[in-house]
Order: sequence, then structure tokens, then C-alpha cells
Amino acid sequence: MAKAAQGVAEKPDVEQDASQSEAQKQAQSVEFDEAVGSDAAGNSASLDILLDMNVPITVTIGRTEIQVRRLLQLGPGSVVKLDKSIEEPMDLYLKDVKFATGTAVVVDGRFAIKITQILGLGNSAGNAAKQ
Repeated sequence: MAKAAQGVAEKPDVEQDASQSEAQKQAQSVEFDEAVGSDAAGNSASLDILLDMNVPITVTIGRTEIQVRRLLQLGPGSVVKLDKSIEEPMDLYLKDVKFATGTAVVVDGRFAIKITQILGLGNSAGNAAKQ
């Protein structure tokens, strides 16, 4: 029994630990030094890194919805009818933002897109909301 009483006496006070924990979580204000401006050459080098990056572009020729049953029946030679006619422009997306429209062409035996219109931010936001 002396061992049990001794074990209880050695346990730390739970309330004291909680108050110390709360004191450590309090927010403190910090002052930062003002950033020193860099020369234009540094900014130009940073911009060059961005300009040399590759970004994925997606071209949408049309869309459709089909039942899963029909999807599972698709195979080589199947035809999926899309919602656009062949004359309508195709949409070009950077990420999920429409930024241009164009028409399909063939260059050196490969499909390509001839851009017909570059959309401004106002146009792309409006078109994205419609889709």
C-alpha cells in the first residue's frame, strides 16, 4: 500500500500542466524588418524562370453524357456523338480557365488548333460560369 501512495504522490499536477500549455499558446506580436528593394536585373531573372516553364493546355472539341451501361459497351469502332457541330470553335483551357477559342487544322499529319480568339479575364470568367 505504501507503494501505491508513493506512486500517486509522484504524478504531476494535471491542472498545472494545462495552465502552462495555455500560456505557451498565447499569440505574441512580432515586428519584421522592412524588405530592401532589389535591382531590376533580379526581377528580370525571376521572370525568365516563369517564362521558360511549360504549362498544360487542354482543348475541348465537345462534351456529352452517357449512361454507365453504354460506356461499358464502348469499344474500338464505337462512335460517341458530341454536343458541338464541326463548324463551332473549340475551347482552349489553361487549368480549368477558358482562355481562347480556335479551329482544328492538320499540320504535318497531326491535329493542331489555330487560335481564332484570345479571351480576356472578363470573357473567360463569364464563359466558365456558363459551363
